[in-house]
Amino acid sequence: QVQLVESGGGLVQAGGSLRLSCTASRSIFNINTMGWYRQAPGKERELVASITSGGRTNYADSVKGRFTISRDNAKIRIFLQMNSLKPEDTAVYYCNIKTFYGLDYWGQGTQVTVSS
Repeated sequence: QVQLVESGGGLVQAGGSLRLSCTASRSIFNINTMGWYRQAPGKERELVASITSGGRTNYADSVKGRFTISRDNAKIRIFLQMNSLKPEDTAVYYCNIKTFYGLDYWGQGTQVTVSS
């Protein structure tokens, strides 16, 4: 069974930066997209950023220009560089991998807290 393990969350002051990482426990074939989602208390889970197998990226409007998603295909790792963090970025962040055959893998989540 594949596990996605996230790291890099924590507490940071507004304006600061964090870098999230997500690594798959074993190989995943036919990857379509890799991405990061977040869920704040009382809110639905939302897409933050995604990257396709071809390298096309997509960002939520709220993070454009501040967050950057990248991937390491060889090691099945994805990263989220988060700069200029705001209190409203506070949430549990989840990594996600989707395959072309409909498989959907999720990490356990990592807490990001931005203090004002």
